[in-house]
Amino acid sequence: MATLTVYINGEEVLQYDKNTRHPGKQRQFMDKMDLDMDSGIEISGEVISSPDKSQRANYVAMNLLYGIETEDQGMISATCAYLVNRHSELSQIRSIEEGDKITMDLIYNNIN
Repeated sequence: MATLTVYINGEEVLQYDKNTRHPGKQRQFMDKMDLDMDSGIEISGEVISSPDKSQRANYVAMNLLYGIETEDQGMISATCAYLVNRHSELSQIRSIEEGDKITMDLIYNNIN
């Protein structure tokens, strides 16, 4: 698939073209995101001191959902760019929001 698609409560809210070119500054920003996450992240109140690739994807995807909610185009662009570059097999993010509770599934393509 050539897009990363985000669904919230079953509704498609975003399609991001995986073939989008990212200028040098944006690639440098993605490297900085990785460096920042090297010092730890917090997911659902749990501090993870050395996040693995999957935990990083979840953390960035949660930030993407927040960017969509707040209509922060910079955050949306940065988080989508990170996800398609660092997790190219990611094809969908499916989120269900019930009050303050959010559940999220990351759907990956099968790569053979």
